[in-house]
Amino acid sequence: MRHAFGIFLRTQAKTYLWLLIAALAVSLCAVNQWLPESQRLFSGDEWLRDRYAQLKAKDLPEERLALIDIDDHSISVLGATPWPRERIADLIEKLITEFNVRGVALDIYFEKQQDTVGDQRLAMLAAHGPVVLAQAFDFNKNKFTPARNGQLIGGVPASTFTRAELDHMAPATGFIANHTGLSDARFIGNIGFVPDPDGTLRRIPVQTCFNNQVYDTLSRVLLQCCSGKKTARTYAGNSRFSDVDENGFARVDYSRTLASYEVVPALSVLQGTTPLESLQGKYIIIGSSSLSLADRVPTPLHASTSGFLVHAQALTTMLDEQEGKHYAKWPGRWIALLFSILTAGMAVFMFPRFSALWNTLMLGIASCTWVILAYLVVDHDMWFSPISPLVANFFLLAVAVPFGWQTAQRKSRRLLGTLQQYVAKAVVQELLRSDLKDPLAPRQLHVTTLIADMEGYTSQVENLPMEEAANLTREFLECLTAPVLEKGGTLDKYTGDGLVAFWGAPLPVENHADLALDAAIEIVKNVRKLSNLYELQGRKKIRVRIGIESGIAIAGDFGSSFRSIYTAVGDSVNTASRLEDAARHFPHDIIIGKGTVDSSNRHNFLPLGERLLKGKEKPTTIYTVEVMV
Repeated sequence: MRHAFGIFLRTQAKTYLWLLIAALAVSLCAVNQWLPESQRLFSGDEWLRDRYAQLKAKDLPEERLALIDIDDHSISVLGATPWPRERIADLIEKLITEFNVRGVALDIYFEKQQDTVGDQRLAMLAAHGPVVLAQAFDFNKNKFTPARNGQLIGGVPASTFTRAELDHMAPATGFIANHTGLSDARFIGNIGFVPDPDGTLRRIPVQTCFNNQVYDTLSRVLLQCCSGKKTARTYAGNSRFSDVDENGFARVDYSRTLASYEVVPALSVLQGTTPLESLQGKYIIIGSSSLSLADRVPTPLHASTSGFLVHAQALTTMLDEQEGKHYAKWPGRWIALLFSILTAGMAVFMFPRFSALWNTLMLGIASCTWVILAYLVVDHDMWFSPISPLVANFFLLAVAVPFGWQTAQRKSRRLLGTLQQYVAKAVVQELLRSDLKDPLAPRQLHVTTLIADMEGYTSQVENLPMEEAANLTREFLECLTAPVLEKGGTLDKYTGDGLVAFWGAPLPVENHADLALDAAIEIVKNVRKLSNLYELQGRKKIRVRIGIESGIAIAGDFGSSFRSIYTAVGDSVNTASRLEDAARHFPHDIIIGKGTVDSSNRHNFLPLGERLLKGKEKPTTIYTVEVMV
């Protein structure tokens, strides 16, 4: 009764241990989910989201807007930047009057005055036309003296917003704005941003708060400009841009590939080579892809993206939402936590019952399932951590590893115990280090087989007492066995008064023939020494016969469920046996087949002619080697 109670307690303790491990895994997921992004315990969320963005981005042409690019070709033809303000004014006027575009936003700010006429024309266009100028806010809180250049305009008093609304805005520390000559502009948008720590631009400040004034981002102001409604209210709850991080930044939904956007060189607009209907009624963003202007940023879609393409992506999302294309919001954090709980529950059930391989497979399948599920969820929750359930799974896997290690250790001990009966320790260690899944499984290998036997064994022992006969057999087999193992051979079996050994299995060996010959020579030397000792004791001399042949054989663990043995079978093995038998007809202790001669690189052979071996249809050329004592 006491013993049964002890078993029950141990079983319960193991159950509680697994429950504790599962709870820790789930806790890791939960803590990482609800921590602010900047404080999360594990990185990898953004990398995974970037992969999803690349998979989800559509090639659907964006026909509602176009980008006017001050590209390298336009610069090479019309001159280096900054372009004269008159040329910029010409470009805007052409777009508005000739192409009849809906509105124009500039991803360019004019910090200093330049040509007077050009600046005046720009000021008139910004004050009376559907034109949005740009200013850039600085969000770096660590700067000792943040930039405050130009005339900041376009703000709405922060007092018109609630505290909750202001908490959703990005606080700025500085700015670079246009010169005072453009201060009458009706619409102006922020083009400043802060890349993530890895340098990738994934989010923008939709609304910025600075000196108790609120400012909108460029793409949103362009919509206000074209609708005639200037408002700085926060976004509704079903908008992507209502979801911001702890710093007031919203994710850019890179829903279109970069190739989806129509990009028109500024030169072709100025020269009139662009068809008028191609831009009619479209929202226009003017920017530059020129490398000389360094307005390029890494994004989830490309390592080098022109800045105005980021504003275009934001504008696409806003236009989609205007057309009623909203993603329903899902509780991504709770979905991730529930999935982690289910996986941990499966682990509690499976880990004590299945091998490490099956447990690892289960966690792998669960992780792949989550990667697919997270692909569906990321569009509905912009801030949950898709990597957290994978971290929990990795924690569970780390627990499964010791179990796998124990299983591998047991397997190694079994393998060690089996092979040490046949092969040298060095070969066993090499096997354990090898990548072979099952070193004992039958395989076709090129091997050299050595078969040794005592000549006249029966006559040697028939008149000896049993103890002396046993000692003779043991001493003779020691003469045979030691060289085999010293030369890295595999001991197949003892045949009463002899043995069968081979080289080249279970691990392939390049010089298997030479190693077998080395062992054979050492065997002959050992037997001759033992024979000389016997002769001095007044006993009969003994002689060993050895047959050696090389060739293809199948080596592996053969047998039944009752008993198995590691051995080699094949024609070369049979030939070695026939050669050993033929040695009785020669004054040489070692008889060698042609396969071994062909495979050897460092032994000299003496041909003995041809002999028809038992079971062979054609004569076999045989050889020997001299043994120098």
